[in-house]
Amino acid sequence: MLAHVLSCAVIGLDGVIIDIEVDFGQGLPHMAIVGLPDEAVKESRERVYSAIKNANLAYPRKPITVNLAPASVRKEGPSFDLPIALGVLIAGEQISPEEVDGSLIVGELSLDGSVRHVRGVLAIAATARQEGFKRLYVPAMDAAEAALIPDLEVIPIGSLAE
Repeated sequence: MLAHVLSCAVIGLDGVIIDIEVDFGQGLPHMAIVGLPDEAVKESRERVYSAIKNANLAYPRKPITVNLAPASVRKEGPSFDLPIALGVLIAGEQISPEEVDGSLIVGELSLDGSVRHVRGVLAIAATARQEGFKRLYVPAMDAAEAALIPDLEVIPIGSLAE
């Protein structure tokens, strides 16, 4: 099953919506991340694997391709960890895609599955509202900052297990 999860990159003071596509293939297990990721985004492979495993969820034993679109926008930092992990869980049919439909999601994962602070949450929240999103999933510690933007339901996330 192909999964789509929406996130946001911060470029200067502006946010750019990023479509995270996750698909499984056949063969030996590995994760490939494409779409102009920086080194921190590439390192999310290890954080996502450990977070899923330590949240007592099943990590798929097959090739995983993660596409961060649009490919022309450079993706920087660990804020894509949570949406990538959710994409893996949706593609593996462990959670329903309806749980994140119409939502924008950001968050860095620690190895134990807890969700860490990300920078640029105010710009991300403003972009979410401007682009018509109704819900924004953010690290619990960033929820107060995101809530400064009116007409947007902010959902604080403390761990992947939630």
